[in-house]
Amino acid sequence: MKPLLLVALGGSLGSVTRYLLSLWVTQRYPDWRFPVGTFIINVAGCMVIGFLSGFAVKQGAFSTNARLFLFTGVLGGFTTFSAFGLETFHLLRRGEPLVAGAYVVLSVIVGLLSVAAGFSFAGARP
Repeated sequence: MKPLLLVALGGSLGSVTRYLLSLWVTQRYPDWRFPVGTFIINVAGCMVIGFLSGFAVKQGAFSTNARLFLFTGVLGGFTTFSAFGLETFHLLRRGEPLVAGAYVVLSVIVGLLSVAAGFSFAGARP
């Protein structure tokens, strides 16, 4: 039962943080067709998970419970890959394949580079 509670608590924190950050970004850039809020969240989530996993590898940090809370809970609730899929689908349905394509390519490439950078920033070898 404890692991479930750790994931639930972390997930709720991550989800609320995602919502507030997305709202903040969307209010600042209301005319953007590109889903900038979700893009920023996905990239930030990739950077944080890269850093924490790199730190865990280099330092042997984080107990099983801490990993459940941070990785599965907080970051699982924060990152928005399901929203990414839905937004890409909606862009395609709206007849904006170039915006959808840019969103997919940038999210994947910058996300992967961010994971590698976070891992490296933690001092771990890629």
